[in-house]
Formats: sequence, C-alpha cells, structure tokens
Amino acid sequence: MQQLNVPKPLIVLVGPTAVGKTETSIQLAKKLKAEIISADSRYFYRGMDIGTAKPTKEEMAGIVHHLVDIADPDETWSLSLFQESAIKLIDQLHNEEKIPLLVGGTGQYVKSVMEAWQMPEIAPNEQLRAYFEQIAKEKGKEFVYKMLKKNDPEAAEQIDYRNLRRSIRALEVIYLTGEKFSNQKRLSNSPFSRKIIGLKRDRKTLYERIDQRIDLMINNGLEDEVQRLINKGYDRDLASMSGIGYKEMYAYIEGEISLEESIRLIKRKTRIFVRRQANWFNENDPSIQWFDAETLNIDDLVNYIYRDEGWLLPNK
Repeated sequence: MQQLNVPKPLIVLVGPTAVGKTETSIQLAKKLKAEIISADSRYFYRGMDIGTAKPTKEEMAGIVHHLVDIADPDETWSLSLFQESAIKLIDQLHNEEKIPLLVGGTGQYVKSVMEAWQMPEIAPNEQLRAYFEQIAKEKGKEFVYKMLKKNDPEAAEQIDYRNLRRSIRALEVIYLTGEKFSNQKRLSNSPFSRKIIGLKRDRKTLYERIDQRIDLMINNGLEDEVQRLINKGYDRDLASMSGIGYKEMYAYIEGEISLEESIRLIKRKTRIFVRRQANWFNENDPSIQWFDAETLNIDDLVNYIYRDEGWLLPNK
C-alpha cells in the first residue's frame, strides 16, 4: 500500500454507536497498514468487554489497537490523560513511519486530539470536590448537573448528566477561575494533516442495530460480566461503571428492577446517547466526509484519503 506524503498524517474515523466503526476501522487499517488508536472511553477498562462491545482478539484480526484494556475499573482515565497518551502514540507511529487511525464514538476524546485542545491547568481542589459530592449524595446527580447547566449550558450539553465526575470537574474549574469551563478548552493549531471520515446510517436502521447489539450482549453474558465486577468489589458509582449497560444490569442483579426493565433502559439510554453524539459530529460539518455504512466499499475510503494532491507519494 502506498504511504502518505503529508506532514504528520492522522486519519480519523467517527460515527455513532453501532454504526459499524469497528469492522470498518479494521478493514481500513489493513488497507493502509495503519495502527488503531481507540478514542472510545469505554474501552479503557479491563474486564469490561461485553457491555462495551469491545472487539475481541479475533475481530481485531491482527491489527494493533492502542488504548484498549489499559486500566482497572477503579482507575480513572481523565480526558487530559487520554489526550496526552494519544498524542504520544501518534508521534511514536509517525517516527516509525506508520499511519495512525484514530477511531471513536466519544466525541470529546476525539476532538481533544485532532484539534489539539489546550486543557485548563487547574489543580484539583479536594475541599470543593467534597462539597459537590455531598450535594450529589443529598440531592442526586441530576441536581449537580443542573447546577452546571445553569452556570455553563454549553459545557453541560457535552456532558452526560450521569457522569458526576465530569460535572464536578467542570463546576470545580468554573468556581476556581470565575470563567465558563467551555471557554477554557482553548484550541491551538493542530499539528496534524487530517482526513476525517464519518460513518452514518438512517436512524431506523441504526436503532434496529442498537437493539440487536444489546440483545446479543444479554445473550453473551452481560449479567455474568457485571456480577464478576461486583464480586471483585467494583462499586456502581465508579466512573467506569457509568457506561450504559453496567448500572442498569447492576440494578437488576441487586433486585431493584426486572431484567426486562434493565434491557428496556439500556436500549432507551443508548438511543438518547446516539442523539447526543450528533452534537459532536454533525453531518453538515464540512470537515467530515460522510459515507453511508449500508453501501460502503472500503476502497471508497482509501480513495478519499489519497485523492488530494500531496497526500500520495509521487511516482509510486
């Protein structure tokens, strides 16, 4: 396969949950002889495979995947730590004359890398965090989220209300600096030559795929996976357990809801999450080349990457 002739190339593959990113990224990596850097925050944690739809070793088909299974569920991988690690990996692959393929459905993580966000350098304030955590215990996570929404609607739009840790961090920065959290993610000039590929499906088909995926998770042993996590002492309030599927199954195992209700909630929340993903990657964004996953030919993606002048090595 011909190599790219632009400085610091970065291929980015985005799209909603269940659109088909995993299979497409592996096919594309084979064609480009690329290595995949996962920008899916649910893939970080060891032992959380079924509920995250993490690709198996067989599905990875020998393609190197970075930032998968890098932490235990009680460890926290922040956005800034992910960004630092991903950029180091991209630089490493460039030094090895390999092509990095950044793949993910976690929009904030993808954009932090490809747009080279400069994170606010605000040290944690344990007293302030304890204050917000106490509010959450007394009044619930949604109350803390509403506090954030009142202070910074733009930041709240990009944060899942269930993710208490991120809501508290945003409020912490706001209270310590007096500025909106959303204003402090300054953009710098991206060092990468980027090609951004988006995968899409019509909403009805996508929802059907989501339902099928969740049914498969149940059949493949999601309940057993969550039970193993419980047996190891991992609490439902951990950041890793905030992912859709784990808390709902946890509630079923604890006898709080029925299995049918657990599955219904997982499907409903996943559909809501898909709609939120569209806030990060809009089909009207001119920087993204969208492809219909239903009719996709992998060579179409390769041709799109190579077609611009300068991207292809001459006389090859």
